[in-house]
Amino acid sequence: MVHVLETGLEFIARENPNGKPSVRGYNIINGQLTSSSDGVTFESKNPALLADCLGEFPLSTRDDVHSALDAAHAAFTGWAATPAPTRGQIIGNMGRLLMEYKDDLVALETREIGKTLKESGGEIQEAIDTCLFFQSEGRRLYGQTVNSELPDKELFTYRRPLGVCGIINACNFPSAVPFWKMIPAIMCGNTCVWKSPQDAPLLSFALARIMHQAGLPNGVINLVHGKGSGAGQYLVDAVDEGLVNKISFTGSTEVGKMIGEVCGRNLVSCSLELGGKNPLVVMPSANLDNAVAGAYWGAFGTAGQRCTSLGNLIVHEAIYDEFMEKFMAKVKSTHIGDSSVHKDVLYGPMLSEKYAKDFMIGLDMAKSSGATQLWGRGEITTDNQPENFMGNAGDGVFMWPHVFADVTEDMKCFHEEIFGPAVTIVKAKDFDHALHLANASPYGLSSAIYTNDRLEAYRYKTGIKAGMTGINNSTTGAEAHLPFGGVKGSGNGTRESGIWVIEAYSYWHAVNDELSGKLQLAQMDVDEIEAVEAEVDWAQLA
Repeated sequence: MVHVLETGLEFIARENPNGKPSVRGYNIINGQLTSSSDGVTFESKNPALLADCLGEFPLSTRDDVHSALDAAHAAFTGWAATPAPTRGQIIGNMGRLLMEYKDDLVALETREIGKTLKESGGEIQEAIDTCLFFQSEGRRLYGQTVNSELPDKELFTYRRPLGVCGIINACNFPSAVPFWKMIPAIMCGNTCVWKSPQDAPLLSFALARIMHQAGLPNGVINLVHGKGSGAGQYLVDAVDEGLVNKISFTGSTEVGKMIGEVCGRNLVSCSLELGGKNPLVVMPSANLDNAVAGAYWGAFGTAGQRCTSLGNLIVHEAIYDEFMEKFMAKVKSTHIGDSSVHKDVLYGPMLSEKYAKDFMIGLDMAKSSGATQLWGRGEITTDNQPENFMGNAGDGVFMWPHVFADVTEDMKCFHEEIFGPAVTIVKAKDFDHALHLANASPYGLSSAIYTNDRLEAYRYKTGIKAGMTGINNSTTGAEAHLPFGGVKGSGNGTRESGIWVIEAYSYWHAVNDELSGKLQLAQMDVDEIEAVEAEVDWAQLA
């Protein structure tokens, strides 16, 4: 168990099959551990071992969310007045504490959502990198001194915080994504109410306690647990009540549109990072082994449960058969299981039973679209498991890898995201057709092309409608210092990570300082400068 959690916590008397403890978790409101106002709780279960309960957590009520908002409003004035370098120092402390507790947090994340240990390690490192990057941004929260068109006047611009930010993130990246959101938010002087993912409350609880251990004042970040339809909805509803100045949401496009409508009618800023049907194109000049490796990881890494996972695999018809032979051989050799028990598995379980049910619906949609199912048999059970499954299939919620071929642009499965280990394969006639197919879905998050033709690479990166593009790389996301986000149905144009995210959590304040002692009006009191026409005998120069 993560030792940062142990102080002041109550452990629940429960027989877990792996011998690991179950805790009683709390909301953190104004720095205090609190239960839900009506005492109702929910459980967090290990998706690789459903009998393993990590803990019980408050099913937060509307009153709980409002208490958190009150605490954030009360803390805002003092935090906004704290010098930005001081705020950066606290964020730096968070990064160093994450490094200290990294191994424990990695094990906890794998236990709670089923990611492999290697992937959990990479995600915790992303949170660390985000803290260390933004620590120094506390000394670079620059404004500008601007020359005035009038004498004896100075003009300045400053970044100002927005106020109270509502933070809602999905459970597939339960450590990196909330840090992408909250670290720049508090760097800019905002305060936050964070609704943890329903399927990752214990990790969120551990991260929030680390933030406070780093020296974060009470009320700057307030954590509430619960369902999206409960605590999440209460937080969005608070926009209509004038209690929230910013919503940052990662999740489905459907929910994102609803949040955008609420924020839009209240003129409140929102950051929306939504779904994707990410294309990966393979051209004849590509190194096929490299392309197969990238497509395989893009489709099935994290059990296909990344917003940047490969959706439509677009293969040039000239190399289609050779590529598919190599690709299917790799798919059929996939090792699946609980990474905390078995080494060298590509992916583990679905994030939760809910995600497993939604994935099965997605599979039915692909079948009914008319696609040809080359591989995959739905849920892995003791009577239905692939050759390289490791462990007891009945313990958790694991899925076969699925491959659907003969997909065309008119099929529903071409356009809709299937959130899980499934890929739809499309055949392209030439480069222009491949680029058309890559742009034909309603999404535009990540994208990729495998080619050794530099003109094709150039035309792809300039012609694709996506927020991110990999050239001879998979449909991965960005690093901690690069902008992450999409276009079209994948988001509203805001970005996370890097210096660009600061725009999402601050506004520009223009100040003019009149030193002349009199009223001077720009545009009206500016002396006109007369241009003198040069006396040139153009005839002699002709």
